[in-house]
Amino acid sequence: MNNLSRSLKVMGIIGIRSGSKGLPNKNIMELMEKPLVGWIIETAKKSKHINRIIVSTDTEEYASIAKMFGAEIPFLRPPELSSDFSPEIDFIKHMIDWLETNENYKPDIIVRMLATSPLQQAEDIDKAIEILVEDDKADSAVIISEMRQHPYKALKIVNDSDGERLVSYFGNSGREVTPIARQNYEKAYVRSNVIVSKFDTLKETESLTGDIVRFHEIPQESSIDIDNLIDFEIAEFLLKKN
Repeated sequence: MNNLSRSLKVMGIIGIRSGSKGLPNKNIMELMEKPLVGWIIETAKKSKHINRIIVSTDTEEYASIAKMFGAEIPFLRPPELSSDFSPEIDFIKHMIDWLETNENYKPDIIVRMLATSPLQQAEDIDKAIEILVEDDKADSAVIISEMRQHPYKALKIVNDSDGERLVSYFGNSGREVTPIARQNYEKAYVRSNVIVSKFDTLKETESLTGDIVRFHEIPQESSIDIDNLIDFEIAEFLLKKN
């Protein structure tokens, strides 16, 4: 696999939109004296296989910060692809089409990453890339970790003829979905913020994952996804610890 980066075009793409609601400007918040997006760009630069790193953003400020850490910003993301309701896949397809039209560049492998994963490790990204490249049947490979809380424990609030009450997320009763001991639950996983996709998968399915998805599992602490201030403080604690 040492020759992979020389034989394939492996493009990393990181989206950093400016309109975060839960934690304003979280993508450029200082985490241990480094903007959050700087962590994932530096991780991508350490990859043995990623040979181009592109950031998609909608502001000059974000673009300037990303460039400072070594990423390319071919253009600013159009407003219609930058709203709260714009599907992620749309700006990725727009970027791929732009690169093909304007630079005659077509990546073999697309590595989608997010700035909100500062503890993501380059060796895990490389492993996911290798898993995908070695498997002709696979459409994509993702990085996963075991869920901290099993889906069986999920609840929702309903308001019906019995009043406002808690029920299982998977039914209409307050009883547990399954009475078996937690130790006997089938393991459940959550996808981290790295998706490795073949170019053909994106073009043929208009998705990053396609149907046949391989995986690489990592520890829970490496998969933290910053969405609020508590997540941010946990990430800071773990980075200091390491």
